[in-house]
Amino acid sequence: MSDMAEPSGTRSVPGGSLAHRVPDLGALELLLAVARLGSLGGAAREVGISQPAASSRIRSMERQLGVALVDRSPRGSRLTDAGALVTDWARRIVEAAEAFDAGAQALRDRRDSRLTVAASMTIAEYLLPGWLLALRAQWPDTAVSLLAGNSATVAERLLSGEADLGFVEGVSVPPGLDSAVIARDRLIVVTAPGHPWARRRRPLEAPELAATALILREKGSGTRQVLDAALGEPARPLIELSSTTAVKAAVVSGAGPAVLSELAVGEELAMRRLVRVPVQGVALARDLRAVWPTGHRPTGPARELLSLTRG
Repeated sequence: MSDMAEPSGTRSVPGGSLAHRVPDLGALELLLAVARLGSLGGAAREVGISQPAASSRIRSMERQLGVALVDRSPRGSRLTDAGALVTDWARRIVEAAEAFDAGAQALRDRRDSRLTVAASMTIAEYLLPGWLLALRAQWPDTAVSLLAGNSATVAERLLSGEADLGFVEGVSVPPGLDSAVIARDRLIVVTAPGHPWARRRRPLEAPELAATALILREKGSGTRQVLDAALGEPARPLIELSSTTAVKAAVVSGAGPAVLSELAVGEELAMRRLVRVPVQGVALARDLRAVWPTGHRPTGPARELLSLTRG
């Protein structure tokens, strides 16, 4: 027989999960406080619970372990012999938990010290700079790297672990990624002021736009995906270029018309370097999305950046 008396009506149950046989950290911290202060009420105040809750937690721990831990009297609370032994073990467990917590915090600090964002070109050029300035105000010690590319490249970088958060502008979410819509955008047809379309009075329709060779972004870009989907067939390329800035320069030079994000051409339209051509019967609106690997919702500065995009 054990020389440790069990509380009345209790018995220990061998076997089963360790989590069911070992008291939780909160109970062990309470027991350590009782040992240090000699008062159940004082221990309850220290750990931030009521005295009845503390008494209930001690009784529950005694039932779980099958031994009496604390003798209660009007003069205070004193550990039993078994309680003193359990307290020694509890101290080691709590110290190990504190080391575990410190190590986990160090990992979080290392993770949060840098953020890599992958974004399709329009978002990278016209939206992300403002978001990143706002993020810096809240996370000044986080170094941010921006990887700009088309939507297909953004997906590749996220799935390979090269980036923590991505932004795309295509018609669908790439496989393997979760997403949240953060904004709406519209594509518009633009041309140089000297192009015949700049003087036309009736809107372009889908067949004419589809039949015209355009200055286009490369395949895999969100802009190209949206345009092809709106036309119901692949757009005809006059020139294919890998950035919105290059497409705008080609249009301004008079090389031909293009379909670009409204976000990207505001200054050129205001200064009459480009002219907007009216279109009807072509759905050129699109969602802009934040994306991340399925099941791995953003944390730390990535989560903060995501919240800023919705502000």
